[in-house]
Amino acid sequence: MNGAQLLIKCLEAQGVTTIFGIPGAKIDAVFDALEDSSIQLVVCRHEQNAAFMAACQGRLTGKPGVVLVTSGPGVANLATGLLTATTEGDPVIAIGGNVGRQMKLKSSHQNVDNAKLLDPVTKSSVEVGAVSAIPEAIANAFRLSLQAHKGACFISLPQDISVETTPATPIFPIQERVSICASSEDLQSIANRINKTKFPVLLLGEESSTPKNTATIRKLLAKTKLATVSTYQAAGVVSRTLVDCFAGRVGLFKNQPGDQLLKQASLVITIGFNPVEYDPEIWNADNQIDIIHIHQTMAECRQGYQPSSELLGDIDKNLQGLFSLVNQRDLHPLTQRYHQELMDMVAQQQSDPSQPIHPLRFIHELKQVVTDDTILACDIGSVYMWMARYFLSYQPHQLLFSNGQQTLGVALPWAIATRLLVPQKPIISLSGDGGFLFSAMELETAVRLKQHFIHFIWTDGSYNMVKEQQIMKYKRASGVQLGPINVLDFASSFGAKGYELTDADNFVEIFAEASQQTVPVLINVNIDYRDNPKLFASLDEHAGN
Repeated sequence: MNGAQLLIKCLEAQGVTTIFGIPGAKIDAVFDALEDSSIQLVVCRHEQNAAFMAACQGRLTGKPGVVLVTSGPGVANLATGLLTATTEGDPVIAIGGNVGRQMKLKSSHQNVDNAKLLDPVTKSSVEVGAVSAIPEAIANAFRLSLQAHKGACFISLPQDISVETTPATPIFPIQERVSICASSEDLQSIANRINKTKFPVLLLGEESSTPKNTATIRKLLAKTKLATVSTYQAAGVVSRTLVDCFAGRVGLFKNQPGDQLLKQASLVITIGFNPVEYDPEIWNADNQIDIIHIHQTMAECRQGYQPSSELLGDIDKNLQGLFSLVNQRDLHPLTQRYHQELMDMVAQQQSDPSQPIHPLRFIHELKQVVTDDTILACDIGSVYMWMARYFLSYQPHQLLFSNGQQTLGVALPWAIATRLLVPQKPIISLSGDGGFLFSAMELETAVRLKQHFIHFIWTDGSYNMVKEQQIMKYKRASGVQLGPINVLDFASSFGAKGYELTDADNFVEIFAEASQQTVPVLINVNIDYRDNPKLFASLDEHAGN
């Protein structure tokens, strides 16, 4: 085999079934080898979006998604997607072509130090130095991308190595991994602290949302009725039957019922929490909260996050060990109080007849047509704030957000990647009119793949999330106004279908018609952001993200 063929065989050995990418001269041998493989190639319109798609598959499956691009700008365009994946714990393997080794030290077309370029945004960024090293490079990248904290790994493949021949063979994944669990003494010590404290609160983070962790957390909650809040990426971990324990999602601004619950806690138990999800300096500004950190990896110590105890190793197995040791509890009155505050906030404006449409009215109507099987991918912007706080979901990874980097443009690529994974489930994506055009060219990809999903665009003619924070801090806006988009014509030009939603009373009718389409659907929503200042209210007028 030549290097390109060996690379593809190595990916097949790792169980890869889909690759997202864009071809080019420095990587064309690998694209040629793909023609003789079992792997589906999804050709994208921009490398950044290809990386988003790979990361979405990594998040939903727990296995690394793969993106393949050419040298120079092809590799450079991966940076935002890989940064997002690494920050938010999504496993990705990125492979980029490069000039041949003989051109490495010369000024040459598309020559760049790939590994150095992507090192800051990945867990590992290496260049293959010999064709025989390809199997090790692939095998170790897959292992490292899945090691906590999960993220992206990049491999640069010089053009000459891709055509050299070698007798090397693929390295297959290790089938069995021994989980690291806490000792019975450590588990008992943690359980004793939880049992003795008056008002313990769970703060669920991104790693809570894996299937095993979610199942065990639910089992624990059913016994203990512990007050619970979650970050945005932990949406759906608390089930519908346990929602009375839940005071909502927290993040960005300390102004939610869940924030009040954390403030009242005598002990906060974080499970799978990554501080990038919600800066501890916001929710624990005075460092007065006693914290137990339950995670695969040790805590990142900082001014607002100084756990008094850590329970490290396999989260699921350690929680199972705690289950028999913690006492049964009744629902605490403070939990009931803040849960009801959350539900009251969700219920506001749900019958608002005004035009443009109020976000809470939109969310109310959306809930009427969404089932537990529906997957929703949400972009960044004010739409993200409204959905993250007030669209309650009861299945993990049903509601997808970019939380750590808050990257614009993820929703449409995520919808495409999700459709490939789950051909039968309903898929909805949402963005603002600002974020939509960051990745709207991928509508052609969705049409070419004969996909159907519904994408809502909340339109107000601005980068609204930025605008609200500018007004909060400077009493005026700067550089945030946008021009109009004709969504119907845009959709039609790609072979998709477009609708205008101006009256919430027409939501169900338009959604029903959109659901019957066989092509991607764009629905433009004239949104009313008059209550946005409430989203961003903060004790500190200079606060912002």
